[in-house]
Amino acid sequence: MNANGNGGPLEGAVVAVAGAAGPAGRATLLRLAEAGATVVGSDADPVRLAEAVDAARYAHGGATVTGDTVDLLDLGAAREWAAKTEKEFGRIDGLVHLVGGWRGSAGFADTDLADWNLLEKLLIRTVQHTSLAFHDALLRSDRGRYVLVSAAGASKPTAGNAAYAASKAAAEAWTLALGDSFRKAGGEDGPKAAAAILVIKALVHDAMRAERPNAKFAGFTDVKELAEAIAGVWDRPAGEVNGQRLWLTPKP
Repeated sequence: MNANGNGGPLEGAVVAVAGAAGPAGRATLLRLAEAGATVVGSDADPVRLAEAVDAARYAHGGATVTGDTVDLLDLGAAREWAAKTEKEFGRIDGLVHLVGGWRGSAGFADTDLADWNLLEKLLIRTVQHTSLAFHDALLRSDRGRYVLVSAAGASKPTAGNAAYAASKAAAEAWTLALGDSFRKAGGEDGPKAAAAILVIKALVHDAMRAERPNAKFAGFTDVKELAEAIAGVWDRPAGEVNGQRLWLTPKP
């Protein structure tokens, strides 16, 4: 167990983070390590992933934080990552999905369907592959959690965001179906594992503020707040968060 832990629900847990190299991933690796979890990050960018893993390790000296370069567009690779992680650490208690991407247009008629082709891979296919790959291991855990980060735009699409909003809505539907699988597996006792959706407007981090010091970023969620909310999914009973959209921004 990690000396940095606090004896909470993440103490000794093993949590995989998909899309770990971006600002949200970095914040999440730090927060989970701080809570005493063993954290296994993956990303398609090995250099940025190594930097993110090193930063979390240095911030929490006793933490086990590792990184794997995984092509999550390959279901076989996702399954291999899940199997390797469970074999190495003996359990998997969470998968946090932070693979992101955005494309938009000036208006609906200007939509470029090439944007859909990209976003379908980044925002839907990676959810499909990670959920299928980690489903059984999360059910074997006594505190399994699948956490998707979604956007308010999925519930209220705008004309220029058709491809993005539709991709996010599909990812939400897929995650809710995963939650239904967890519900059914739990039977009369209720689910032991949970699939939860954290809904934001958009994310902001320190580098963005430095680039645009006069911007308000109204309604945006700081990546540190997001990481706190992700860790908080383990603080609540599985039955309370399974199949739920947990709003970090006002509902549209």
